[in-house]
Amino acid sequence: MRCALVVNPHSGRRRGDEVAAAAHTRLTAAGAEVVVVRGADTSGARAHLETVIAGGLDAVVVVGGDGALHAVLDLVVRHDLLLGLLPAGTGNDTARSTGIPVGDATAAVDIVLAGHERRLDVARTGEGVHVMTVVASGFDSKVNERANAMRWPRGNMRYNLAIVAELRAFSPLPFSITLDDRVIEREAMLVAVGNGPSFGGGLRICEGAAMDDGLLDVCIINPVSKAKLLRVFPRLYRGTHVSLPEFERHRVRSVTLSSPGIVAYGDGERLGALPVSAEVVPGAVRLLSPVPSP
Repeated sequence: MRCALVVNPHSGRRRGDEVAAAAHTRLTAAGAEVVVVRGADTSGARAHLETVIAGGLDAVVVVGGDGALHAVLDLVVRHDLLLGLLPAGTGNDTARSTGIPVGDATAAVDIVLAGHERRLDVARTGEGVHVMTVVASGFDSKVNERANAMRWPRGNMRYNLAIVAELRAFSPLPFSITLDDRVIEREAMLVAVGNGPSFGGGLRICEGAAMDDGLLDVCIINPVSKAKLLRVFPRLYRGTHVSLPEFERHRVRSVTLSSPGIVAYGDGERLGALPVSAEVVPGAVRLLSPVPSP
């Protein structure tokens, strides 16, 4: 097998290089031809991977988190390549959702070497961007916009401060949502489109979404008071918000979200201003998984 080891050296506080070095040794010992792919940034790594694919490739093994995977996901899908994941990022929601161990690089490499293939769906936007986890818009995307503009502090504390700051000025947003061929219009705190259940390092906004059911879960949190939103937000990390009367779910094959002045994030990466459309592409990803497809 000829595989590309795509490394984000900045993932997980620079754990990427350490994980990649160990993986390279084991993959090579198992008889694989390994090409290390890296770049100064994600676009550099992507360009390098395109060159490697042109020379012939069987698999792409991503060392990093959901952002690192997002950067090359469309290439993996387009060329129908096997995908291995070695979690080394801060999010790792794709790995968590598919049973790939987070924090145990040796076990993750074992899964790649075992070669069990599981077919997973992917969400594809109208602009041709592929998303593995969640397309999010509303309160959470406004928090992301604010956090990304902050220089201090670093890590989760910056995100927590952005939540508090955004909450002061936040009010429910007007959304127009096309669910397959049906349009609903309402105010909402946030709307998320889940191929999988979580994003952002365990924010389980689309709790119950399955990555292999051929559907997208459109999850809406309808208007709540600021005080309740502040109480509810931690519940998103446990997935227990789905029992709230303000929570609403629709399962669809395609969706379009529109709201003035709001941006969307996919796999934790900025997609751009709404409107954004997404459709499910069933079985588009061939994941090297602990559990093969039936």
